[in-house]
Order: sequence, then structure tokens, then C-alpha cells
Amino acid sequence: MQATWTAFLAQEKEEEYFTNLMQFVLQQYDTTTVFPPKSYIFNAFDLTPLNAIKVVIIGQDPYHGPNQANGLAFSVADGMPFPPSLRNIFKEVQADFGSEIPFSGNLERWALQGVFLLNDVLTVEQSKPGSHQKKGWEKFTDRVIAHISDNTQNTVFLLWGNYAHKKGKNIDRTKHLVLESGHPSPMSANQGKWFNNKHFSQANSYLLENDKTPIVW
Repeated sequence: MQATWTAFLAQEKEEEYFTNLMQFVLQQYDTTTVFPPKSYIFNAFDLTPLNAIKVVIIGQDPYHGPNQANGLAFSVADGMPFPPSLRNIFKEVQADFGSEIPFSGNLERWALQGVFLLNDVLTVEQSKPGSHQKKGWEKFTDRVIAHISDNTQNTVFLLWGNYAHKKGKNIDRTKHLVLESGHPSPMSANQGKWFNNKHFSQANSYLLENDKTPIVW
């Protein structure tokens, strides 16, 4: 994990909820198939230092199929087909900038530019979406979001869908930009709640206004 996160994580490790959470997660990895691979649980923290964060995107929980999840919200491993939500994300980027849809759904390239891709729940059992909810991850990620809000300036938070909207409760909106829309899933997108939100260009405009390098989406 990046050094900028070590003090925060050390503090959380002292909490009873986190001890119980890790006991549950490690027991699950020992007894069943869990995604992402154990070494990728904290991949977002490994790739994006706290002091480099420009944009935060909040997902729900990892993809629950084999070889998909890589520890970054909405991202899949190289060579994997795009899940429907990710495909709609790329379609919106294409419409916003006129760019081509990429060959890979691996969003590490975003993470390395300062896009913190945080799932609310960081692990899931194979073929059982939501199976690791209400085990402690939600408390942890609420604290992560609050920590980012408190310790960064002029960060863009992209909250897609009601689930992500609720995670925005700890964001100081007087010092950060919060953009909300429907979720990129087909059900929401096809109801007109996702496409044409222009979140990606709005995020870049805000970054430029605050003397930050825009993201190459």
C-alpha cells in the first residue's frame, strides 16, 4: 500500500470492527472462492496515493465472476469482456470527448492518473453478489471517503446511482465538486439517467480551474 495510506490503515487496524472484518475475509478466502484475488483487495490504495487523488469514483462491490475483478471499482482484468456498466461508462466517455472505446477494461490507467476507484465493499464470494455486505467494509469505506474529503483539496467525487449517492454523506461539498447521476447499468442508463451526464468533461474542467492536470479518460 502507498505510504500515504499507511497511517490511516494503521489507525483502522486498531478498531474492533476492522479486526472482525479481516477475520471474516481471511476465513472466506481460506474456505471458498472470493474475488478479487487476495493481493488485489487494496489495489486502489496501492495504485493511487492519497496526495495524488484528483477524482473519486465509488462502486458497490467487486464483480463476482472468475478473472474479472482487479480491486478497482468498475474495472476488469485485461482481456476480459466489458460488463454492461463498464461498457456504458466507455460510451459516455466517447460521447463526451469523441474518443475511441478502449480495447481493455482495465482502469489501472485511470488509477495511475489520480482516479481513486473505490468499491463500497472490497470483496465478494464467487457468484454471490452482495455476499460480503454488512461485514464491516461499509464502515471502512465511509471512513476512507471522509479521510479523502478532509485531507485533499478540490477533489471531484463522481457518485453514480442511489447507492453511491448515500456514500457521499461525509464529503465536504464546500471544498470539493460532487457530481451525481444515475448508475451506468443498463436499467438506469436506458431510462435516461446516465447518458449525457458529461461528468468526465465537467471533472476535467474543474481540475483545470484548480490548476490540476486533467484526466485522460
